[in-house]
Order: sequence, then structure tokens, then C-alpha cells
Amino acid sequence: MHSDNSCTHCGADCGKSPILWKEYIFCCNGCLQVYQLLNEYKLQQYYTLAKVPGIKAEDEAYEGKYGFLDKDEIKNKLYEFHENNLAKVSFYIPVIHCISCIWLLEHLNKLNAGINQSSVNFVKKTCTITFNTDEISLRQVVELLHSIHYIPDISLQLLEGKTNKKQSNALTYKIGIAGFIAGNVMLFSLPLYFNGKPLDGFLGTFFSYISFLLTLPLVFYCGSDYLISAWKALRKKMVNIDLPIALGILCLFTVTTYEVISKTGQGYSDSLSGLLFFLLIGKWYQSKTYEALSFDRDYKSYFPIAVTKITDSGEKTVLLKDIQVDDLLLIRNKELIPADALLVDGVGLIDYSFVSGESTPIRKESGDSLYAGGIQIQGAVTIKVTKEVSQSNLTQLWNQSEMNRKPHKQLLPLIDRISLIFTLVIISMAVGGFLYWWLQGEFHTAVLVFTSVLIVTCPCALALSLPFSLGNSMRLLGQQGVYIKNTQIIEKLIKIDTIVFDKTGTITVPDQNNITYSGKMLTADEIIAVASLAKQSTHPLSQALSKYFNETDCLTVHGFVEVSGKGTYALVNGHSVRLGSAAYLGIVSKEHNSGAAKVYIELNKVYCGYFTIGNKYRKGFLDVAANLRQNYRLYLLSGDNPSEKEFLKSYFDEASMLFEQTPRGKMDFIKNLQENGHNVMMAGDGLNDAGAFMQSDVAVSVADDIYHFSPAGDIIIEAAKFNTIKKVIAFSKLSLNVVKLSFVISFLYNIFGLIYALSGTMSPVVAAILMPISSVTVVAFAIFGTRVVAGWTINKNKLIF
Repeated sequence: MHSDNSCTHCGADCGKSPILWKEYIFCCNGCLQVYQLLNEYKLQQYYTLAKVPGIKAEDEAYEGKYGFLDKDEIKNKLYEFHENNLAKVSFYIPVIHCISCIWLLEHLNKLNAGINQSSVNFVKKTCTITFNTDEISLRQVVELLHSIHYIPDISLQLLEGKTNKKQSNALTYKIGIAGFIAGNVMLFSLPLYFNGKPLDGFLGTFFSYISFLLTLPLVFYCGSDYLISAWKALRKKMVNIDLPIALGILCLFTVTTYEVISKTGQGYSDSLSGLLFFLLIGKWYQSKTYEALSFDRDYKSYFPIAVTKITDSGEKTVLLKDIQVDDLLLIRNKELIPADALLVDGVGLIDYSFVSGESTPIRKESGDSLYAGGIQIQGAVTIKVTKEVSQSNLTQLWNQSEMNRKPHKQLLPLIDRISLIFTLVIISMAVGGFLYWWLQGEFHTAVLVFTSVLIVTCPCALALSLPFSLGNSMRLLGQQGVYIKNTQIIEKLIKIDTIVFDKTGTITVPDQNNITYSGKMLTADEIIAVASLAKQSTHPLSQALSKYFNETDCLTVHGFVEVSGKGTYALVNGHSVRLGSAAYLGIVSKEHNSGAAKVYIELNKVYCGYFTIGNKYRKGFLDVAANLRQNYRLYLLSGDNPSEKEFLKSYFDEASMLFEQTPRGKMDFIKNLQENGHNVMMAGDGLNDAGAFMQSDVAVSVADDIYHFSPAGDIIIEAAKFNTIKKVIAFSKLSLNVVKLSFVISFLYNIFGLIYALSGTMSPVVAAILMPISSVTVVAFAIFGTRVVAGWTINKNKLIF
């Protein structure tokens, strides 16, 4: 028996009424069922690899929930491989968190012999399963995962985007090929490095040709992104960093081609291969941390793949795209409403916080309108579709946000702005040097000068400084739970002068409340009676009270009655108890009209008082707001009611707090700030913030789970690290300083090399040797510079890295 009253499976507190099985205790039937299942199949080792590794999940039935997975259309889209009776599929499972999770998921074959093999990618939180379709179906695989509380995330976006998961493989192939070529070409060039001249005779010629042949796939496959980007920029009359890189690549390749074919030298295959290999490594280094994250999720990420349709012949599963106007749909408890509709049967208690930000559920009766994106949180209801999914208000909101996204004036990255001047200067110097020596009658020297200038001042060091400096900064921030979409966001971040916060779910903690009581002091017996009645209801406010009285011993209730969305009644230990709204108890008071969520109490037909249920704010937010006010303009936009406006006045000016805002209103507010010359950062969560996110200069998603966050975010910040926002901005400024210092080093090198090359005494061989040395120097400075800055920030600004 656990003396600490913790659940044997998940470690949660079992409360006053734990579920007993043999000598073990459990917090719910779900945990007990999983434990019994693992015990039956002799998988108890699951509990020895990590302390209380189990996942606590709601004890909800899944029978019929995954019926849509029996449809061939869906199965074929989810399968990664399917031949004869062998199938392979990968699922995203967000609750994977420890070695026990990995061990259990990789032993699924012990639970069902139809599963041949299963493997886990811990970083991406995915499980890949190979199974025999004659012995177990795809639906049964998912139901098996559900039964052990590892519920896969199967969304409409997953179904539509399954074929696009290998996008990053091309970069990996290019790095592998470039590394192979660079290693071999440099091996062939060893005589040049040690003797100062290439091999003579047949062997030297052979090495030259082999190296040249290897540079063909190097330039036209591995370097194709740079060449294509430079060409597209020129067609648009623009200059970016890829243009000087492309010039350097083509110059080296052209000279190499000429020297090898004319047999006047070995060319510069080694320098060319080293340059491209380092450039591709820098690109990979920047993106590696973020391959498991999705910064651009849309509404399809939150929609189910299929729903239950009610027909004359009974219930059947239909795909979301097949829903038509006038269809009758069955929406079960905690299922999302996929399209605008009318409530036909049942009583709706709809949570619209996902769409509007309003945290209080809304009661709906038969005939009332329902909007897509709401979640039914009390029993099952039947709805009649009034608009197709693509025409519903929710999808229109998203699509409108996409179309009306703020037309940002093209913000050239810092490196592109510098390269514009850099490229023009270098080309001018190369042409000027060529003309000078040509007019002096030294045509051969003129060619050497032109080539040497372009090679020795090749912008590879400049190109590498940004991805390695900011890439390392992004990695350091990622280790602290702050994930930045790309390096351009850092440049935008340091220009922010205005910060706009959403309230619900952003600065408040979801599913946690601050509860206060006002009224007649209750006796111990009366508190027990109130807690016992609150525990019987599924209404969110009753559940909040039940959590508040978690340590109270509850009693059996008699004659329980619940008027959905209004209140409850029961007899508890001789007390007549009513809990609910002021209208339900027949109370008229100023408190009733204040807008705050309140639960009123009546004991033995006597009104006693009320509980005020408020938001619980994220740890450190109040300090963050106080600190940010010193340097930034702060605003609070919320779709919620203004019940806590008085409390928030200490941190926001009254004029800067706007409540009961629509998604469109939030977007328009930010647009107005920008029109007045402000650079705006928006911090929020949920689809109701989508328009404001897209309009803002920088969008910050505050996520309790970094793999499930609001759409279109530029920065994802773990909720536990929310209080580091100001320090993130400060560190970003210092990181950009490291980039600037890297540029200074690169420019000093280029000035020295340029003078040397224009003198006519530098051969292209020396230029080719100096070029990679400068690249390595800049890369080393970029990596260690950001680490030094991070260490300095620890001591000065108390930033934890």
C-alpha cells in the first residue's frame, strides 16, 4: 500500500476515496485498467524504469470513436507502407515523456501479436508501428494505444499533410554528398598542401580530372539552392546574400573548369567543396532543433478527421469534407463542433474559449445557433448543419486572417542589406583591378587579380556568420524552452516597442482557479455538504469547486437534481443544498451583475453566500508585467468579461485593457497600433488570436505543451518559462551584436585580402587557401561568442543558460 496516497500508475493524489486492487491504490478506474492490462501481459518492468511513469487520462469510452479508421480512404492516406498484409504507420503521441514510455511503446507486440514492430522517436514524440492487417486493423492499433492512455493525435491536418513529412531530407542528402566530395577532393589535394605544388605527370592529371568530375554534382545539386535563389533575386532586381555566394561558386567552378580542361592547373575543387559543405552545415545547424515543431498550424490541426452522422438507417461515420448542409450530426461529450449548426436535440453547454477567449461555458437550448470550434462539455447533443465546414465562421475567421495578414514592408535580413553593398564593392574592385593591370599590359596578371579578388573576398565567411551566430543563439534559447522560428525573427524582436497580451490561457493558467468565499461563515458539516454536491456535477464551475474542496471527505447525496447550466440540488446528511447561479436561487444582487463567475449557496432554504471563481495567473507574470512597463507599451486584449479589471489595473493602464474583444477586433487594434508607428509583439494562444498573430510583427505562442500551440506563431515559449520574455529580448540584442562583430572580423579579413590580391602578387592558390581559413575563424567566433555572451548574461541579467 502506498503510504503517500499516490496512484500506483500515474502518481496522482488518490484523494479520500482511492480505488483499491490487491495491495495497490489508484486514482481512477482508467489507471487501474491500464495497470491490470500490463500486469496480465507481464509488462511490470514499465514501472521500474521511471518513477510513476503512467499517464493519467480521463476514464472515457472509446467504443465507436475510431470507426472512421475502418474507411479505406483514410487508411490509405495514413499508411506509410502497405503491401499484402503488412502495413506501417506513424502516430504523433504528445504524452511521451520518459524512458518507460519508450519501453512500453516498443513492446506493443507483447500486448497484441499482430504488431510486428514498434519504434519511438522521442524528440518528435512519434511512434512508428508495423503490423499484420490480417491479425489487427488500423482501428484496433489505435484503440490499443488508447487503452494504455497513449492516445495518438489524429487530426484533419495530419490526414492532408501526411505526404509532406520528408521535406528536410533533401538538405540531409546534400550535406552527405558535399561531405563525401569535400573529403575526397581534399585527400587528392594533399600534395599541394604539403609540397606547395600539385603532383606532376599522369597521376596529377588524373587527380585533377577526378576532382573536377566530383565538383559537377557538388555545384549543380548541392549548391543549386544558392544558384537558383541568386537568379530569382536578379530577375526581381534584388540582391541577397545568395548572389555573392553564387558568384563565388561560379567563379571557382569556371576557373577550375578552364584550368583542368586547358591543363594549366588543378583548379580550386578543394576550396569549392569546402565552401559548400560548410554552408550546408550552417543551414542544417540552424534548423535541427526545430524539426519536431510546427510553427504554422491552421484550424485543420484542431479538427477531427471524421464525425458521426445520424441517418434513417442509424449512425455512420463520415469524413469532414463530406458533411453537407442539413446533415444531422451526433456531438458527444468533449467533441468539437465542426460546422455552424442549429441545436436539434439535447442541452448544450458549449465552451467557446478556443474561438472567442471567453472561458465561461454557454448554455444552449434546442433551436439555438452553434458555431464551429465550440466544444460540447456536457453529454451528447444532436445538431443540424447550417453551413459547410469550409464556409463556417471558424474557417472564415482563419482564411480572413490569412488574406488580411499585415502586408509587411519587406524587411531584408541584416546580412542581405550588408551584402548588397558588399557585392557591389567587391565586383567593382575586381573589375577595377582587372582594368588597371590590363591597361598596364599585364593581361595574365589582370586575370589573376580578377579571380583572386573574387575568391579571397568570397562572402562565405559573411554568409556563415549569421546562421552560426544566431543559430547557436536559437539553440541556447531552445534549451530554455524558447523556440524561435527563424533568424529574421530575432532582428524583428529587438525593434519591438509595444507588447499586447491575450488574457485567457496566456497570462492565466488553464484549468486552475483562484476561489474566494463571501458570506456567512460555514460550519464543517455545511462545507462537507457543499463539497459533496459540487462533486456530482460536470459543470466547469462545480468541478472547480470540487478541486477546491479536494481534501474534504464527501458524503453520499440523495435526490440529486441538475438544471443544466443553472444549478444543482440535493440532500446531504440532512441538509438541503442548492448551488448555482443567482437566477437559479432567485437572488438579485450587485455581485450578480459584476461579470465575475460566481456560484451561490443556499442551505436549508437560507441564502448563505457565494464563491467567486477567478483566474490563476501564470507564475511570475505580475513581475514580468511590472518590469516590461519600464521599457514597453503594454496592452491587454481579451475575449473574456472584465471581471478582473480592477485587479489588473496595477499592471496595465485602464485605457490599455480591452475586454469582450472579437478576433477581428484584436486584429484591427494591432493594425491601428502599427499605423501609428509601433512595432508590436502579440502574446496569445488559441484560434481566436490567429488574426492578431498574423497582423503583429512578432507573434509569441505561450504553450503548456510546445507540440500543441496556437497557430502562426513566430516564437513558442513554454508556459513555465513565460517570465523570461524580457530576458529573451535582451539576449536577442546581444546575439545580434555577436553577428555584427563576426561581420567586422570578416571585413577586416577581406580588406587585408583585397589589398593583397589587388597588388597582383597573390595567386588564386593562396586565395583559395586563405578563404576557408577565414570561414573557420568566423564560425569559431560565432559559436564561442554566443556562449560568452550567454555567460555574461548569466552574471549581469540573471538569465539562466
